[in-house]
Order: sequence, then C-alpha cells, then structure tokens
Amino acid sequence: MKRKEINRMKLEFDAISQNEAFARQTLSVFAAGIDPTVEEISDLRVVVSEAVTNAVVHAYKNQGGKITMTAVLYDDRSMKVKIRDTGCGIASIEESMQPLFTTDPSGERGGMGFPIMQAMSHAFKVKSTLGKGTTLYITFKFSE
Repeated sequence: MKRKEINRMKLEFDAISQNEAFARQTLSVFAAGIDPTVEEISDLRVVVSEAVTNAVVHAYKNQGGKITMTAVLYDDRSMKVKIRDTGCGIASIEESMQPLFTTDPSGERGGMGFPIMQAMSHAFKVKSTLGKGTTLYITFKFSE
C-alpha cells in the first residue's frame, strides 16, 4: 500500500546563525503532529541544527544567503525533509561525508556534521553543484 501524505510545510529563512534554533524549533513542532518520542525529536533537532549550521558556515561562509526547508509527514509515521542552500556547493560529496573532514580553514570545525546527520536519520542523501548550492534529503521514521 502506498503511503499517504498527511501534512506539508515549506519555510525560507536567512542563512544566519540565529536561525539555526528557529529551524530546529519549527521542524520539531511540525513533527509533533505525529507524536514522536523524545529521543526521536532530539535526533531530528540535532540533524536540523547540523544542516543549517553547515549552510551558514560552509555554503555561505557566514556572508548570508537563503535556506529553504521543506518537510512532509506521511501516514506511515515517516517524515521527509529537504534543506537547500544556493551557496558555493561541495567539491567532493564523498570526501565531505568522511569523519573529521572540514572546509573550515581555521580548523575550529570538527568535520562531523554529515556523519552525525547520517547516523541520526533513517536515510540521508546529499546533492550539490559547485557554485549553485547543496540540497540535503533526510528521512526520519518514527516508532509506533
């Protein structure tokens, strides 16, 4: 049986560090409609925080831009999230998925964003084009 979409949202916001909490809270409230566990909400919040921070710091290099976040809830208690920026893009997705890899020249960033997002979601995919931006496709499956 094909799953049915039960709710959808789309949000565009400035790529500034203050909006990381806004995105995290917004998606948490949206997901609350299907009553996930506290642990599931916690994982969701971490993933969104990492994704938005990556866009602010790496895609836009703290120079601002826009981030678009869409989410769809399904009747099988899953949620698909898409987070898109139109920043600099990623030269090597394969390399960026490796633990401790970072493009931060200061060395202050730990390079664990993508591995953390991948570990805390059910499915995680990255598409990117240099000079055009990056889109993250994230799937969460919530328990019954």
